[in-house]
Amino acid sequence: MHGRPHSHAGDTRAVPVVPKRPYLIRALLDWIVDSELTPYLMVTVDSDQVRVPADYVSEGKIILNISPMAVQNLEVTDVGVSFAGRFAGKPFAVHVPMQNVLAIYAKETGEGMMFDPADDQKPETPADGQPLPDKPGGHLKVIK
Repeated sequence: MHGRPHSHAGDTRAVPVVPKRPYLIRALLDWIVDSELTPYLMVTVDSDQVRVPADYVSEGKIILNISPMAVQNLEVTDVGVSFAGRFAGKPFAVHVPMQNVLAIYAKETGEGMMFDPADDQKPETPADGQPLPDKPGGHLKVIK
């Protein structure tokens, strides 16, 4: 048998969890741009690693237009989102750590996804603390 090893009932070994937020952001960004809509990123500014223009922060958050027409050199990596933007005509190098991205959505329709700030820090397990079943459908999460 080839491929990924399967866990067995009672197996309590830690399985590395690849953060899903970067994948979801890249996929939604592609979908929004392909739909000819404007992708907006909602960011929390609660870390000194966040580099955004302070004049545009409101209540600890900022909304960034990340459309290809608005920014240059957009990179969405597993670590964060970076791009060169202009604010009031002045260039600014923006960097947002992945855990500070709260949402990505289309400006025109509001469709997109919000993220739990702690989403990528812990693996999903049932409330009773038992390991997830080794079969499809054991634990599904609705993503709106």
